Amino acid sequence: MTVTTPHPQPTTTIPAPTPSPRPQAKGGAEDADWLELTEAVREAGQYATRAEAERVTRIVLSALGGHVTGDERVALAQALPREAGRVIASQIPATHPLTAREFVESVATRIEGSTPATARWDVSSVLSVLADRVGDPLTTRLLTQLPPGYALLFGRADLAPTA
Repeated sequence: MTVTTPHPQPTTTIPAPTPSPRPQAKGGAEDADWLELTEAVREAGQYATRAEAERVTRIVLSALGGHVTGDERVALAQALPREAGRVIASQIPATHPLTAREFVESVATRIEGSTPATARWDVSSVLSVLADRVGDPLTTRLLTQLPPGYALLFGRADLAPTA
């Protein structure tokens, strides 16, 4: 009896996949600045989570972005963390400026379950932190561009006489 040895099959070695490097945080310091901003809003607004503070921050900044124009808009976007600046700069300018009350009401429509009172809290929490971050000179420039009544939302006394 003849024994035939089977021809050895070529072995193909498939290399084990190399673990991909751990993803790095996008932007590094830029992300840290955004986290610092949202953490400040979380503390100011006494939000339970940073995610809630981040959501409110995005909504308020996007609403504000439509009402600040020109050099003030550019200066504001540059003074904030890059992510916040993107939110501001990506908004289409409003066709007519909203009063402070209308602004708060417009924010209330963007936050599920919000009322004008809770929206006023949210807006003030974000804008007062914003004023602290960008400083008095830029905040003053923003307030001169916005209709009367916004100063209180930025955490400032509104001492201008009303017409």
